[in-house]
Amino acid sequence: MNYDAVLWVSFGGPEKEDDIIPFLQNVLRGRNVPRERMLAVAEHYHHFGGRSPINQQNRGLIRTLEAELAAQGPHLPVYWGNRNWHPLLTDTVARMKSDGIKRALAFVTSAYSSYSSCRQYLENIENARAAAGEGAPLIDKVRPFYNHPGYIAAMTQQVQQALARIPAERRSSAHVVYTAHSIPLRMAESCPYAQQLLEASGLVSAALGRSEDPLAYQSRSGPPTQPWLGPDILEHLKAVKNDGRASDVVIVPIGFVSDHMEVLYDLDTEARQLSEELGLNMVRAAAVGTNPGFARMVRELIVERMEENSARPSLGTLGAWPDVCQAGCCRPQP
Repeated sequence: MNYDAVLWVSFGGPEKEDDIIPFLQNVLRGRNVPRERMLAVAEHYHHFGGRSPINQQNRGLIRTLEAELAAQGPHLPVYWGNRNWHPLLTDTVARMKSDGIKRALAFVTSAYSSYSSCRQYLENIENARAAAGEGAPLIDKVRPFYNHPGYIAAMTQQVQQALARIPAERRSSAHVVYTAHSIPLRMAESCPYAQQLLEASGLVSAALGRSEDPLAYQSRSGPPTQPWLGPDILEHLKAVKNDGRASDVVIVPIGFVSDHMEVLYDLDTEARQLSEELGLNMVRAAAVGTNPGFARMVRELIVERMEENSARPSLGTLGAWPDVCQAGCCRPQP
């Protein structure tokens, strides 16, 4: 398949105090979320001066990808559009049309399959194309990459670097726990999100010579009456302390590409504060996007789609995910 551009698609985040409420209104549009809850989340951003690191991290990732493409090809321009904040996807697709782009390959900064991490981005892309009108570029999306060898290798290196921060004599007994954004159980039942996370976590642990490292969840935001995936990372830390299984804990945000606000607040702030109260030495692995191998993997995914009969590398038992999702996959839930 021939493409004449790459479209980098991400969530977006505020970059100053005045951006916070408009950004959150974009995130929550169409959802029945009380204003009090929105203001509570806004305080997370105010805690860090109103600036989420996600946009700056995306700029760095895009520069690294551009360097990879310039050095090894294919020589494609990289455009960037966000779901919820500037540069907005609708503006970017309109600019692509104006630039004469006919067909682009989208890379979405999520390795996994759920409504909010995959299908909703496909809907966002189609809505942006519709807004651009006749002549808008056709846009395909690379496959979910949770078990791509490049992703697993880069994630493994991130955990190794975190483990190296624990004294050598305690390293082998350190407790490693992976985290990802929780989603409602009804949503989880219609997608392979949890299954993919368990496979990715197991692959990283196997590469480290470890086994049975657990997966916990964070960033739950629904009403208490609605069941979500668990256990929550805070409850997991309490359990680690209560059963005395370890004094050192390494938290690995395997569900996130960037160290964005939910990582900074839920892990570096709340989980760290609780760990200190419990007397646990907490070390947090950096998100995978900071690893140079991540951009190389993105390039490999681009080449994979452009070259006919190319290899589709994957690890584990689930195999390489299809390029095009099956009908009904990752359905939205009310």
